[in-house]
Order: sequence, then structure tokens, then C-alpha cells
Amino acid sequence: MYPLTQPISCSRLSRLGAVCLLAFSATTGATGISVDAPDDLRELILRHANSLRSPPERTAPEEVQASPPRDEQAERQARVRQARQEILPLLETEGYFSARVSAVPGPDGEITLKVTPGQRTEIKEVRIEIRGALSDDSPGYAERRQTLEKQWRLPVGQAFRQADWSSAKDALLNSISERDFAAAKIVESTADIDPIRSAARLHIVIDSGPPFFLGELEVSGLNLYSRELVERYNTLKPGEAYDYNRLVALQNALQATPFFGAAIVEIDRDPDTAKATPVHVRLTEAPPKRLGTGLGYSTNTGLRTEVNYRDANILGQAWELNSSLRLEQKRQSAFADLFFPQTATRFRNAIGAAALSEDISNLKTTRWAVGTTRIRTLNKTEVRLNLNYQRETTEPAGGQKTETKAFTLNYGADLRNVDNPTDPQSGMVLGFQIGGGTKTFLSDQNFLRLYGHAQYFQPLGSQSTLLLRGEAGYTIANSRNGIPQDFLFRTGGAQTVRGYNYQSLGVQDGNAIVGGRTLFISSVEYINWFQAPWGAAVFVDAGNAADTWKAMTLKVGSGFGGRWRSPAGPLGLDLAWGKGDPRPKVHFSISFIF
Repeated sequence: MYPLTQPISCSRLSRLGAVCLLAFSATTGATGISVDAPDDLRELILRHANSLRSPPERTAPEEVQASPPRDEQAERQARVRQARQEILPLLETEGYFSARVSAVPGPDGEITLKVTPGQRTEIKEVRIEIRGALSDDSPGYAERRQTLEKQWRLPVGQAFRQADWSSAKDALLNSISERDFAAAKIVESTADIDPIRSAARLHIVIDSGPPFFLGELEVSGLNLYSRELVERYNTLKPGEAYDYNRLVALQNALQATPFFGAAIVEIDRDPDTAKATPVHVRLTEAPPKRLGTGLGYSTNTGLRTEVNYRDANILGQAWELNSSLRLEQKRQSAFADLFFPQTATRFRNAIGAAALSEDISNLKTTRWAVGTTRIRTLNKTEVRLNLNYQRETTEPAGGQKTETKAFTLNYGADLRNVDNPTDPQSGMVLGFQIGGGTKTFLSDQNFLRLYGHAQYFQPLGSQSTLLLRGEAGYTIANSRNGIPQDFLFRTGGAQTVRGYNYQSLGVQDGNAIVGGRTLFISSVEYINWFQAPWGAAVFVDAGNAADTWKAMTLKVGSGFGGRWRSPAGPLGLDLAWGKGDPRPKVHFSISFIF
């Protein structure tokens, strides 16, 4: 038997990963040497054995006399010897320690390397030894040691591979060092291999070191902002047990703010400071002011030009101003929101104002509004509370011009549990909103609006996704009169009911479509990503908006389209037909997430 105290390595493997897989026939023709081995091992050999690659062509200047012809057979024999020296260590990394490589001569001087891997080495014994504080009988330590042994990735009976051995040791060390024991280290690791019996006995010793507890925050990199701003996002408490994930959460929270371009949160792993290890927060401040412009197009509202301005440090108080002016063919809008720094309870408050003018489905609408919002984001959930006052004028073609005002209280929440926020392939998105106003306080009508939406992503194999989508809404009121369009429902267009024009489904008023009190939408879509980043989709949508549930008649649209995975999210171009309408509608959209 012989021990492997370090990962198997040899200088001949130093260029692994830099060589493309060579076709078997090309290797044979180029070097006169072929390999006869099981498919998976032959692929490994051809990928990593330098001796089996074509030698570089030798050329000589015309004025220099050519050298005598090379003894190709002698060179081939030298390559065979080199190949055998490379192949055996390669097979050992896969657990074959009794392999044999024999050279079989063929016609025209060709040589076949016949690889007999032998029996693969199997793990017969695993000994995990924990030293340091984790080895004592403190509450929870014995249970934690048992959990570590259960989670060990190379149990008895499994085939031995060098990569798996290294990965299992790293995983065990990380499981210990990520919580409590920041200074844990491997002090011994041995894989005793018996090539005759094809048996491996593994032994690893880890010294956990002392348990670590957090000390005070040490913040560096601040110039524009005060330390108090960092403390607003800090949930770490001096004296709490070290937990790597808690540090990462603070780091992510700081990086997600508009104030910092980068953040690193780490501790000293010196056992001498374990009782109160300082928490180092190293920050790089982001430029507070940013001006952006853009051009775009939407099948819903036409050509668009936009100007955005942001200042994250108004009056030097870390107040964030977000403002935008957007001019579209069918809609013109502007807004300005002032966000205040996050509170100690992780709420973020804002005040804002907005104005809108649009002409869609023969309904002209102008609106201005002011309000205040409170937002809280917890893991994958965001909750919002909003107070809003707005005045609105609507003028349907062929109908009566009306003016409404409303003071509303609104609450909403969204849960996003997907594998990728910008390009989801699995998971779900859920959300709801509830809000309304009363005639007793600055509103023209008593009403309560209820709305919910859901999306579900189900992967079908490695290249396909099934997307299910639904929306439903109901505004409780005696009639739709006196209710702003924001609290009623229209639908149709991209990401709603395709095959119909944008907001063309609703209540007929003269020659215009206005909002109704009920909404229902359902959609089934199949996407196949046939060649990254390109894909294709087929879909069926059904839905409508009406003034009452009794008047609701579902409109059905179906079609197909292309998909492109852009950096901002999946971009879709769809061709859809409404039921009974032979003329297709083109819909352009980006991103799935509500």
C-alpha cells in the first residue's frame, strides 16, 4: 500500500484544460499511435496526454540544406514510452491503480496502446477526526459532528477518484469554518491505496480551533457618506457567534444600495482574537450622480425617448433622487421620487410626484399624483405601503369627458422564488395588491381594488421551459364612475393577452375602451432554447376585462415567437392571432417577471 497525502499530481498535467479534445481518427493518423480503452477513459487520455498530439511541422530555410530524414519508427517508439508514463498517472486520478498499458504493433508500423484499467479502487474505510473546540461536549457539538459525518461526500462503497477526494475534504472544511470555527484547518489527510485489493482507506484530521464571536465593525472607504448609513443596513451584533452567511448578507445588502459600488465584509481569522474578532467592512463608494438617456420601441406604446437623472446624496444626507422624463408616441410621462435611507427595521420611505398623458384605444387620459411609499425587502419578498392622491381627466372618443379625484391607501407584496431573477427557468413569482378610497376623504367614489398575479416556471429537460401565467382583479364598487383608471382594468398586448392591441380589451364607452371592474388572464407558453442564446416559443393566452363578472367573455389569442437572452432579460418578439381575426399582431417585450 502507499499513501496519498496530497492530491495526485504530476508535471505532465500542468497544461490540463488548455487542450481541445482531439478526434480519435485524427490522433491515429497524426502520430501513428491509437488508443484502445473504454470510451470514458479514452476521452480522458486523448484530452490530456501530450505525447498523443501531432508534433509541430519542421521547416528549414531554403538556403539551409535539409536535415537527414527522421527515423519515424524510433520517434514513434519514444512517444509510446512517453504515453505510457502519462497514461498510468491519469488513470490513477480516476481510481485505477492496477492499470496496464501494452503496445500492440500494427500494419505499416502503427502502434495501438491497449489500456486495461483493471478493477476500480473502492473506498473501504473512512475516518474523520475532529480536534479543537468542536471535539468537546459543549451543547450541540456532538450533534454537529454526527451531521458532518453524515454529509461526508465519499462514503464507504463509493469509487475513489482524486477529484472527489479533494472536493470532499474542501466541503467538510467549509462546513466547519463557515459557522463558529473560522480558523478551522486540515492538519492531516491520507488516502491509503491498496492496488492489489483495489481498496482505499481515507483518513482526515481537522482542527476546528476555538469558536469565534463577532466584535465591532471597522468600516473603511467612506468619504461621501457617514458610518451611520452603514449601520442602517447592519444586522450583526457584537458578541454573536460567527456565521459566514450573515457576513455575506450584509455585504450583499450594502452592494445593492445606490451608495456603494463594491463592498467586502470579512473577519480576522486569528485564533487570538476569536472572543471578539473585528468585522472589517471595506467599501468603494459609487458616483452619486448619474444622467442617462435612451431610445426604444414598444409595440404597446410606440417609439420612445427617455432621460433619467439620479442623485444618491441630495443635500449630503444620502437621500436618493430618482427622476425620469419619457416621451412615447402614445404616452408621455414624468416622475420624481425621493428615497430616504433605510431605517433600523429595514424599511425604506419615499415621497414622489408623477404626471401622465396618454391616448390609447381612443381614450385620452391625463393624470397627476403625489404620494408617499414605505417599502421593505426581506430575502425574496418585497412589501409596499402607499398613500396617494391623484386627479385624473379622461376623454373617450365619442363619449363624455370626466374628471375624478381619489385619495387611496394601498398595500402590496411580491414573492420571487426563481433560479435567476433576470432569466428564470424554474420557480415561481406571486404577488397581490389591495387598495382603495372613500368619499368621506377626498375621493369621488367608495371603492376597493383587489388584484393578484402568478407565474410558474417548470423546466422540461435541459433546454425547454413551460411558463404558466395568471392574473385576476376585482374592484368592489357600486359602479366604475368616479374611479380612476389606475384602479380599473384594461388588458391586451404584450405580456397580457397577445393577439389583441394594447389595452384594447375592456369596457366600450363611445368609440373608446375604458377600464372595467373585473379582470382575468391565463396563459400557457412553451419555450425551447435550441441554440444559446436563441430560442423559440409557442403560446395560448385567454383573458378579458369587463365591468362585471357576468359580462366577462374570454378572448383567446395564440401564436409563436422568438426569444433572445439579453443581459437585461429574455427579449421576445411574438406573432399572435386573436380568435376569429386573420390579421396577426406583432408583440415585442423584454423579461418575464412582473
